[in-house]
Amino acid sequence: MEQWVLTLIIFLPLLGTLLVMLTPKEKTGIIKGIALGVSGIDLLLCLWLYAQFDPLRSADMQFLKEVPWIPAIEVYYRVGVDGLSMPLVVLTGLMTFLSIWYSFGPIREREKEYYAFFLLLEVGMMGTFCALDFFLFYVFWEVSLVPMYFIIGIWGGPRREYAAIKFFLYTLAGSVLMLLAILALYFFSTPHTFDMTFFLDPAKRNKGLHLAPYALALCFWAFYIAFAIKVPAFPFHTWLPDAHVEAPTAGSVILAAILLKMGTYGLVRICLPMFPSVARSETTTTILLVIALINIIYGALVAMAQTDLKKLIAYSSIGHMGFVLLGVAAATEAPPTGLKSADLFKFQNAQVTGLNGAVWEMIAHGLITGALFLLVGIIYERTHTRQLDSFGGLGAVVPQYGGVLVYMAMASLGLPGLAGFIGEFFALVGGFAVFGWMGGLAVIGIVVTAAYLLWMVQRVLLGPLNPKWRDIPDMNKLEKWVLAPLVVLVLFLGVYPSPLLHPINQVMENVVRLMGS
Repeated sequence: MEQWVLTLIIFLPLLGTLLVMLTPKEKTGIIKGIALGVSGIDLLLCLWLYAQFDPLRSADMQFLKEVPWIPAIEVYYRVGVDGLSMPLVVLTGLMTFLSIWYSFGPIREREKEYYAFFLLLEVGMMGTFCALDFFLFYVFWEVSLVPMYFIIGIWGGPRREYAAIKFFLYTLAGSVLMLLAILALYFFSTPHTFDMTFFLDPAKRNKGLHLAPYALALCFWAFYIAFAIKVPAFPFHTWLPDAHVEAPTAGSVILAAILLKMGTYGLVRICLPMFPSVARSETTTTILLVIALINIIYGALVAMAQTDLKKLIAYSSIGHMGFVLLGVAAATEAPPTGLKSADLFKFQNAQVTGLNGAVWEMIAHGLITGALFLLVGIIYERTHTRQLDSFGGLGAVVPQYGGVLVYMAMASLGLPGLAGFIGEFFALVGGFAVFGWMGGLAVIGIVVTAAYLLWMVQRVLLGPLNPKWRDIPDMNKLEKWVLAPLVVLVLFLGVYPSPLLHPINQVMENVVRLMGS
């Protein structure tokens, strides 16, 4: 079971896709049952994976499976998880299950194709986080692109075709650069290999990779651009608001909770430990720091200017991903020369703290912003508008909805005791310890984030009631059950972070060690 559990997690949704496609389109109840059942079993497998995962060895790859795939060019089916990828696999299983469950309400057209695409999307996302072969990683990366293109383009809003094409072209452009970098690593390694663990091992990489410094730099920036587009990092962020606004609610949830994390995952898994000489250069550190601060401050300011509730949450994702980029930037700073061993330890510990905050923010943002997009979808189904000026006083009409909205807004702005606080706090601690006042500028983003989220709550829930919404119903049972796990997890992880933070910490310590190589 341990050898095959990752394969089951990755490909069980593909079986679900085939079963959905073989079911007559008129039998929507069976189609929904297959989609929910398959995603539910996949979630249970993810929870089993978490239960069997050894936190004392979280820096090592576990549940490894390696089978020759295309021996002529040394391509292997090679999968495994460590303390970085394991939480993202569980998050993917949870958010896919909840998104499919929620879709039972709003999705009424072409349901067969919708659930088939959603299960296929899960295959690509799971595979990306588990793949340990560059060829396999690239295949899964591309597989996740196609279903989301159709989910936005078919079930999206009025400008869905424009948003879908923009999303596809941006991501495809990054994928081409990534492919070129992967080919360069393959052709200039001895022996030729796509094995990611080979390039993660300093001894093997330094002996077997024959690339000039400028070529290594080109590979690093090719990977960085591919991942930065997915994050999205400034200036590649413009596709995100369009995609979020036009996507159906469940599509927005998966886009924010999982697809964005594929980019940040790539930065921590590939860019930092595989290209330490490039990542540790002063130019790279400066660029990454500036981009992180732009994401944090600019993303928050633009979110404050929005009048569309969904677009506001979309721009908030750009700001929150900035804290991930800040933690990554802190890890690229080379230690000052002449440090004593105790001071060097403190410096490296600050970098580990920043990376811990970055990875924690990936998980917390997935839970919190996924819930916020669900809340946007719930109110849109009742009012058919997302304009903030059209709301007001809804707290008295839909008190349960209002309570969850306030709760998730507080989590998003970083209220202590909820999951959002820990990631931002750790990223700020690491950024300030490494960069001084430059890292401290990120506090501006926190202040602005609190301002626009509180303003959003005021305009939606408080003030005089718009008479048009006097009789709208509160959340139904389906909506409550979908949101309940997210509400519980945001509180649990905010109060007791150790079950997640301990395995993450070991991997981040290893990343900083590899950076020093």
